[in-house]
Amino acid sequence: MVLVQRDEQIALLRRAFRACEEQRRGHVALVTGAVGSGKTSLLETLDEWVVAAGGRVLNAAGSRAERGLRLGVLGQLFHSARLDQESADRVEKLMRDAAFAVPLPEPGGEGVASGEQVWAPLLHGLFTALLDLTRSGPLVLTVDDVHHADPASLHCLLYVTRRLRHARIMIVLAEASTLRPSHPLFRAELLSQPYFSRISLPPLTVDAIARLIGAGTDAAQAREAAESLLRMTGGNPLLTRALIDERGRAESADDATPDPTAGDGFDQAVLGCLYRHEPGVRQVAQALAVLNRPAPPELLGHLLDVVPESAVPAVRVLRTSGLMETDQLRHPRILRSILADMSPEERRALHQRAAEVLHEHGAEPGVIAEHLVAAGWADGAWVVPVLSDAAGQALASGRPDLAAAYLRLVGRAEVDEQQRSTTTAMLVNARWQVNPLTANGHLTELVQAARAAGWSTTAALSAVPYLLWQGRVDEATEAVSGFSPDDDHGAATGAASRLRAMQLLVSLSHPDHLATVRETPSTWSRAATAPTTISPQLQAVTVLGTALMPTAENDTVATAEQLLQRHHTDDGALGLLTAPLLALLWAGRADRVTVWGDVLLNRPAARHAPVWRAIVRAVRAEAALRLGDLPGAEHQARTALADLPAPAWGVAIAGPLATLIGCATEAGRFAEADRWLAHPVPANMLRTPLGVHYLAARGRHHLAMGRPHAATTDLRRCGELVRAWGVDVAGLVPWRLELARVQLSVGNKTQATQLLQEQLRGAHGVDDRTRGRSLRLLATTAAPDHRRKLLSEAVNLLQSCGDRLELVRALGDTGQTLQRAGDSARARLLVRRAYQLAQDCGASVLAQRLIRREPGGGLPAYQASTEPQEPDDGLSEAERRVAALAAQGHTNRQISSKLFITVSTVEQHLTRVYRKLDVKRRTDLPARLIAFAEPLAEEAQGAAS
Repeated sequence: MVLVQRDEQIALLRRAFRACEEQRRGHVALVTGAVGSGKTSLLETLDEWVVAAGGRVLNAAGSRAERGLRLGVLGQLFHSARLDQESADRVEKLMRDAAFAVPLPEPGGEGVASGEQVWAPLLHGLFTALLDLTRSGPLVLTVDDVHHADPASLHCLLYVTRRLRHARIMIVLAEASTLRPSHPLFRAELLSQPYFSRISLPPLTVDAIARLIGAGTDAAQAREAAESLLRMTGGNPLLTRALIDERGRAESADDATPDPTAGDGFDQAVLGCLYRHEPGVRQVAQALAVLNRPAPPELLGHLLDVVPESAVPAVRVLRTSGLMETDQLRHPRILRSILADMSPEERRALHQRAAEVLHEHGAEPGVIAEHLVAAGWADGAWVVPVLSDAAGQALASGRPDLAAAYLRLVGRAEVDEQQRSTTTAMLVNARWQVNPLTANGHLTELVQAARAAGWSTTAALSAVPYLLWQGRVDEATEAVSGFSPDDDHGAATGAASRLRAMQLLVSLSHPDHLATVRETPSTWSRAATAPTTISPQLQAVTVLGTALMPTAENDTVATAEQLLQRHHTDDGALGLLTAPLLALLWAGRADRVTVWGDVLLNRPAARHAPVWRAIVRAVRAEAALRLGDLPGAEHQARTALADLPAPAWGVAIAGPLATLIGCATEAGRFAEADRWLAHPVPANMLRTPLGVHYLAARGRHHLAMGRPHAATTDLRRCGELVRAWGVDVAGLVPWRLELARVQLSVGNKTQATQLLQEQLRGAHGVDDRTRGRSLRLLATTAAPDHRRKLLSEAVNLLQSCGDRLELVRALGDTGQTLQRAGDSARARLLVRRAYQLAQDCGASVLAQRLIRREPGGGLPAYQASTEPQEPDDGLSEAERRVAALAAQGHTNRQISSKLFITVSTVEQHLTRVYRKLDVKRRTDLPARLIAFAEPLAEEAQGAAS
């Protein structure tokens, strides 16, 4: 075995041997180190060197199992000597006689007079036998794990050490850290010898571990790996080598990214360290593994039912071994190794004891609850309040998975009816956030209990959102209609505030119900901009209402942004913020939805709440579709369905399905769109605002497939629904615009013009995207002189709102208009730019359609062969174009104008460019990028205007 970082220790032992050889002077060395520090390897290396240097080696090893075997270690030494027959018989007789002698005292203690007559010949005879072995050269005696040696052998070794002054005998002993020094009298006398040295084996350093990783590995990578291994092992050679071996096996299995935290070699090394120590060390390690948190000696002592001082030596040993750092286990893998070695019964018992002790120490409810769940124990009188408090805290911190585990345990305890109702309501909340399908049984139980109580409990209100999700709107309406807040509640706080929020939620999500609530905005619209004392839940639902029913008094976008800004760092507010996020989408600000959607998805709470994560992804997907990012929209929508299986979506399945249908239709993958349309959906889904999204997507698909009558039916149905509900806003669905497209496809320009003008005359105005799309379509019905003006305005609007797909169509139409006017050169520039944008959007079918329409041939004006060869820098085409203009010194706004994209898109592209090229600012961009700048971008901009 290759030794690293042990050169100094080997050198010391070699010098002692040379002194023994040349000066005929004996020596005693004690090698100390943690279990697994390489003591045995050091002794083996020394043995090989001594033999090569002309010396002789006798070796032995102590064992906990043989500590009661008298003269066991001494017998090993002489057995390894391979004595001649006469000498072997003499030594065997001496040891046989000593076996029947009276017990010896502790090595180094006072002699026993009655045994002196037996022991004196033995000791003298053994020493003489050792001296005989030095005739041919120095003699080295090595004893590994001397702390496990039997007392009789240690007594004999001490006899030898006292007589080493003029003997060519060197004794090397190795011992590990223990709870308390074994054989203290032996150690005391050993340390007092004048020719004694103590050699310590320190933990491995980063440099030493990097050398162990070996040649063939890049130096920087080896050092990075060494730092990681040091954090896991504390430099313990045994643990470190186990991880390196695992790494080597992973690499030999052609694993491109070997994971140093996988495999069982390390687990066995951890257990090997523990089982070579006393049971007390293992018990403290198990306590630390179960606690899984920093634990001072006082807590460990209480947990193990021992005095705190007795835990201190075990902690010291664990730190020395590299298993502990400060007051806790060093790495989760060490913890898992220890727990896996315990039986289920041992773990449950220790978890229960930990819960009791932590409760007595005043620990946080969440910490105690984790142990109660692991123990499966809820019998204590104090347990239910602790679990309930912990569940509330878990929900508030965005951990519904933990809350559900705590509340399930409460279900095993004996509680009163009120507590059971409260617990069931919390459990529905928690389990629904993980998977709504698992909450169905508890939701039904909650509704039955609430109905039996006359809907008089706040738990009844808590069931409303989940009933609406499943489409059980009649029960939700019954709940809000039957609930009456207590008289002492204020109008905008407490139960009254929750009731108003739930009434409005029912009315907005299923507009066929509680229409009077929606139709009297004076009773709720002011809550959107009310002070922060108003319930955030009521504010969130209210801003959704102002998006569907805008008024001059309410700025939906500003209010939604304020809510998101105020609460986006609250871990438990992810569900709350889906309402303002959806409000931004329906207010026509898809660009802000993408920004806030990414912020929310990067919050830690999103990892633990699959339902809210899926909803945010679905809204983010629809925003990406409205911005013309087909690949991004499809990815987000598919990921949303992966986060949450389709049957669990309830009526909300309309959202991701509509986006996926729209993506497939725009990309020309009509068979795929048909498959999404064939997906089963709830019967009452189409009677919801999200259902209108779905109807519009289906209508667009019908039109793309050449079925204008079916498209007309769906789009007229959209119009009927939103007008009947009083939510006729373009941000929800611009049904007039979509219906106008159908009319244009059948040549009915008059009807199309009327619909588009109605769309532009919306009661509360229209967003830039809808206006730009409407103007583009209106241009197709206008006279040539007016057409170009309408298209120019449409281009500007679509560029500012960021809808690149509609911008492609507007640029293509502008190019066609210029071509008809005889301006082929400028037309060609616009079509070229439109083609690039279409490719960036993932709309290859639309790009090919532009090629067929382009003047002067069927190929794009910029063939790949005429462009500079793209370097292997990882940049996409869109990123390279932005980087090229930035390298020329253009500002973000100038780049936005030249490439027909938003400033936000420019910023996002540059962020990725800086990361990929490893630069910090635009002045650091390589000059070679300038070759990829659009030379005719300014002319294209002029042509569009």
